[in-house]
Amino acid sequence: MAVASVMSNLVALLLLLWLTNVAARGRGPSYVQEACSVTQYRELCVRSLASFSGSAKRSPSRWARAGVSVSLSEVKNAGRYLEKVYTSRSLRGRNRAALSDCLECFQDAVDNLHKSLGLLRMLTRNDFNDRMSDLLTWMSAALTDEDTCLDGFEGQTGGRAVRAVHNRVQRVTYYTSNALALANKLASTGEPA
Repeated sequence: MAVASVMSNLVALLLLLWLTNVAARGRGPSYVQEACSVTQYRELCVRSLASFSGSAKRSPSRWARAGVSVSLSEVKNAGRYLEKVYTSRSLRGRNRAALSDCLECFQDAVDNLHKSLGLLRMLTRNDFNDRMSDLLTWMSAALTDEDTCLDGFEGQTGGRAVRAVHNRVQRVTYYTSNALALANKLASTGEPA
């Protein structure tokens, strides 16, 4: 009986400590939520960038790097998915041609995001304004590439395969849109580091 009472008290204490910890985290600064406040897809931003909170804190440069890095990863994953759909030959006719064009668009988006990430890694005060112009151009081009991919499927019927491609590409545009917003925030701060 005494063991059951001790166990009950221990469980209650652990629950109280856990609830206190959860409440304390809710009141403290949330760097990722602060950073993502400028994005259109905030929930996705917070979810995808939460792991960067400890290292990025309040650095617009680090948040922009994190956003571009996550976007690049998502674009590469979606590109592999599109390749798989293309090689499976599940799309025919105009949809297959649209998918072929889409694959080219995604390669261009990957190239633009790679250039953007490289630029962010080398950014200094001396070349900040000139480089930010390049960054925003490349990020906008990557988003345009992704949107252009979707244009080829407009008005097409193709069942589940076309919907799956559309949904996958649309989701990628959300990541890139968020990364572009973080890059814009960096540009407005004028702070390279």
